[in-house]
Amino acid sequence: MNIVPRVTISEDAKNIVDKLRDRYGDLMFHQSGGCCDGSSPMCFEKGELMLNENDVWMGKVYECDFYMSKDQFEYWQHTQLTLDVTPGRGASFSLEIPLGLRFVIKSRLYTESEREQLQPIRYGP
Repeated sequence: MNIVPRVTISEDAKNIVDKLRDRYGDLMFHQSGGCCDGSSPMCFEKGELMLNENDVWMGKVYECDFYMSKDQFEYWQHTQLTLDVTPGRGASFSLEIPLGLRFVIKSRLYTESEREQLQPIRYGP
């Protein structure tokens, strides 16, 4: 049985992650919800963001842990997320912002067979 990842990544986003990893070391992603850029995925140095039982570990994407707030997960749990990047300056503390870029999420619904093989999640850090 093949495990279906909950989060994937585009080639463009991989290139940016590589640049950020060269500069900052190990990275992590978090999508918290909220308004404006708070609902965008944000990239941090691994361990920089304090996590708690309200965060859901979705898996690894390009060797980076990806977390989402529990409320957001309830909304997005039926979709596979793809981490991508787009030109434009977001209003967050995410590491890509100084590059004039921002990470975004694209999504698609899982097929019925994929839902039976999803990457397990866990709550908390």
